[in-house]
Amino acid sequence: MAKGHKRSFVSFVVAAIPGCIAAALITYVCFRFRLNLSITGFLYLMVVVLQSLRGNFASSAFVSVLTVACLDFFFTPPVFSFEVTNSLDILALISYLITGLVITRLTTRVRKEAAVSDNQRRQVDLLYQLAKQLLALDPDGQLLKRSAERFRKVFDLEAVCLFDALTGEFYSAGNSRSSLSERTRSRCQLGQDEDDIADRVTVRCLRATGKNIGAVGFEGLRGCELTIGPLAALAAAMLERTRAFQCASHAAAAAQAEVFRGAVLDALAHEFKTPLATILTAAGGLREAHPLRPQQLELAELIETETSRLSGLTSRVLRTSRLDQKDMKPRLKRTDITELVIGLVDQYSRQCGDRKFHVANGMISTEVLADRDLLELAIRQLLDNACKYSPPGSEIEVSVEGGRERAAVRVLNSGKPIRGSERARVFERFYRGAETRHLAPGSGLGLYFAHQIVCAHGGSMELEDATTVSEDETAFRLTLPLANSEC
Repeated sequence: MAKGHKRSFVSFVVAAIPGCIAAALITYVCFRFRLNLSITGFLYLMVVVLQSLRGNFASSAFVSVLTVACLDFFFTPPVFSFEVTNSLDILALISYLITGLVITRLTTRVRKEAAVSDNQRRQVDLLYQLAKQLLALDPDGQLLKRSAERFRKVFDLEAVCLFDALTGEFYSAGNSRSSLSERTRSRCQLGQDEDDIADRVTVRCLRATGKNIGAVGFEGLRGCELTIGPLAALAAAMLERTRAFQCASHAAAAAQAEVFRGAVLDALAHEFKTPLATILTAAGGLREAHPLRPQQLELAELIETETSRLSGLTSRVLRTSRLDQKDMKPRLKRTDITELVIGLVDQYSRQCGDRKFHVANGMISTEVLADRDLLELAIRQLLDNACKYSPPGSEIEVSVEGGRERAAVRVLNSGKPIRGSERARVFERFYRGAETRHLAPGSGLGLYFAHQIVCAHGGSMELEDATTVSEDETAFRLTLPLANSEC
């Protein structure tokens, strides 16, 4: 504390010396040449004004009092004394002193305001340079690291730390003497800002859309009350820019992977078609050859049947690989959905012998406008799911419900129900519930493609809620518009 007072006193003396010397010179010249009170007072006033322009308020006020004392002692009768007999002289001295102090105060205030304005201009210029440099950075994995370095260099800071709350990573620049990284992280976790004048550390939490996304800490920041807000906004913008770049990169990678997936499936399906056709032809030729024993004939028919089934699966893969293409349009024709469902249930009854399929009685012929192959893919997916996720020996109920304008296919199976938090996401691409991942293998694409097919036909697909099924049951409903009689 004593050092501070000593420093202030020295500063006061240094600032007041020029004014005191000027007052002494004017006193000597004016007294030597017997100049009148008016001229001497004017010269003293000039000294006060000049002192106010370059010194602080304390030194300027001291020089003002000094000039009034000189004016009184050397030029106001009786001279060489501080006694004033004329009331007009007293009034003149008081007026002179007030004028000098007012001028001192006003010039000191103007000088301070000019200094503040100049500082603000410099800070704004630095902010502009920083923003320009940050925007010029490439949005890659090193963006936040380079951003922290730009903050430090432009504002000549001792250290800077950017903390990403999403990843928990630090991005620092400079050498901190006050554990800036730890203080920045702790303040982010608490959601509180910090201004430590002693350590010259300033920390601000970064928020976007009402959420705390990170924090930025500065060590050695001067004039932080003016710049800390814009600096925090720039830091938040860099965090958001990094996350946007990462999301865009992931989306581009996913799109590229999906293109490769479709190309591979398309190529494999085409490659399988030719050998399957050859096997099917050869099996037919074997069956027609004579003579064949009953066992040989049975084996030939089995080869032909399974080859036809594998060819159908290959066609399904080929159609599925093209479902996301924009030029994929359903070829709509009148299709008896009841007949299609009964045929598919008959196939699955033979393939999944450990499940019992029950088809509702009284189903009548119901026609819809649909691409038969695509609609078959969608219904197969519902039956596949029912077989995968129902316990062995359980019953799977399938029904077709006709209305005045729409027809609905309903598939119900028992087993572990889908959680409430997952029900809204079952039709998302690649999504698989927490329970289903352990029950059966899958890619999370089946229900997504089935939903896409139904929507392309102007229909809807939904997972029925708990009001229509029991706690241990799952039911999917596929709904399509009926074909008009005039179509």
